[in-house]
Formats: sequence, C-alpha cells, structure tokens
Amino acid sequence: MVLIHGPRQCGKTTLARAVGDAAGYSYISFDDDVLRASVLADPVGFVSDLPEKVVLDEIQRIPELFTALKVTVDRDRRPGRFILTGSANVLLVPKLADSLQGAWRFCDCTHSRSPNWRQKNPDFLEALFGDGFKTNQHARSGKELADRIAAGGYPAALARPSSRRRVTWYRDYIETLVQRDVRDIARISSLDVLPRLLTLAAGQTARLLNVADLASPFQLSRPTIRDYVTLLARVFLLEELPPWHNNRLSRLVKTPKLHLGIQGLLALCLVLMPQPYGRIALCWDSSWKLLFFKSCVVMQVGEMTR
Repeated sequence: MVLIHGPRQCGKTTLARAVGDAAGYSYISFDDDVLRASVLADPVGFVSDLPEKVVLDEIQRIPELFTALKVTVDRDRRPGRFILTGSANVLLVPKLADSLQGAWRFCDCTHSRSPNWRQKNPDFLEALFGDGFKTNQHARSGKELADRIAAGGYPAALARPSSRRRVTWYRDYIETLVQRDVRDIARISSLDVLPRLLTLAAGQTARLLNVADLASPFQLSRPTIRDYVTLLARVFLLEELPPWHNNRLSRLVKTPKLHLGIQGLLALCLVLMPQPYGRIALCWDSSWKLLFFKSCVVMQVGEMTR
C-alpha cells in the first residue's frame, strides 16, 4: 500500500488521481457521508469487495478501515494495490502506526504547502554541498519577499484575486480542519479552543515551544494543551522541529522549536493581512520578519530534502 499524506489543499488527491488514472485505478472518496456510513457498518466486507487497484481518498475519516486493509495486504502481498490519501498524520496515532508497520510506503506531501516561487526544482542544497559553490549579489527584495511570505503557498489561496478573498479562504480552511478533520480523528469537547490555540501558537513560530505560555489563557491543564498541540500537528497545521545536538540524548530531551508552516495562515493569525498591513508589518517589524523568514526556510528546506 502507498499512503500519500499531507495537509488539505496540498495536492494529494491531484497526485493520486494523476497516477491512478494512468494506471487504471478506480477512485473512492470518503468525503461521501452515505458511503462512509456503509463502510463503518461493515469495513471487512467493504475491503473484500474493492477492485484490484483502487485509490481511497481521505482515509483518515475511517480509521476502522486500516485493520481490514492490513489483513488483506497480509494475505496478498502484491505491491501497489491500494493508493491512499490522508489529511492527518497516521504515524502520530500509536495504535495505527504499530499495526501498519511494514505494510506501507509513505509519500510525504507535508512541505508541498511551501511556495515554489521560481516554478522549478530547487537545487540550492546540492549546490551548497557540492563543489564550486559561489555567492552572488542580488538586489534587496524586502517588500517583494514580505508579500510572498504573507500570501502563502497554496495555489487555491493564491488564485484569489484580492488579499481579502485570500483571508476568507484561510479562515474557511481553519474552519474545515477543525469541524471535519479534527472531529474525525479526536473526540474533544472544546473545539472552539483550537482556533484560539492556533493563533497563540503562531506567536511562538520559530521559537522554543512553551506549553505554559500557550495554556495560560485557557482554563485547561498543561497536559491537555500539549495534547491539543499534538493534535494540530496531526492535521499538519503545526510542526515541531527537533533540536540539533551532537549528543543524541540531548536531541531527545531538549525543547523543540514550534513552526506554523503555512505562511498565509501565519499572517492571518497574527493579523498581518489583508494588504497592505501584512507588507508593512513584515517590512518594518524586523523581529516578526525574521520569524516569518525562519519558518519559511524550514518549510522550503523540508521540501528540498523530501
């Protein structure tokens, strides 16, 4: 089985359909409520009736299906029978991660949300670590860079002709994640906390994760807020960057840095949009400009090293 996972709107379904249609795969989407109800009633029967080659879209909406798929793959080890897409990171779900070990190949689209402004394959890392790397002088691009970072990298958002429509798109994006994906993978009563927590987490982007600061505005315990941060990471809104140390033990125990990697969403949470306010803030507030740039670099390097 192949699992293509990453945040919503990063191109998972487009990739799966492009590969699947060319190879004769059938396509099934679990966004269909009627279909999802029938699958939940009999997941084993559903899997047994699947075509030889099939794309299963938004698989995280039916976690009960993973066990039935694993049993089918154990019986028939032919590779490539199932292409799955998911908008939640199943590797962070302990029971699922353990049961799927050895049965999957993963295609990580997590960093496809970062903008590829030059519309070509990046070769910076190869050049940096290769022979003959040279530095060049270029004109400063402060305003242009600030605009690009604040606009984000999602094609669906960039296709909006005005910054106000991009703001609306990002707000709807958060609402969809909270009301659909988060509700599907976790049963929590305080869904209204998550958008506010995301806004607070945006203020910690490119900084050491401080759960105490995140928990202080809420009447919730620190362990609960820590679980919510992990939950937002499972739907690819937040990313924790482990520290680098020569000592491997230090890498495990030291505090990670928190990144909100969707730059347009980061600008929205910090009230840096619509334009021209986003551009002005990024150009003249050097501290926020640096934090934005750091998170953008993390996403860009992650895209290069996939």
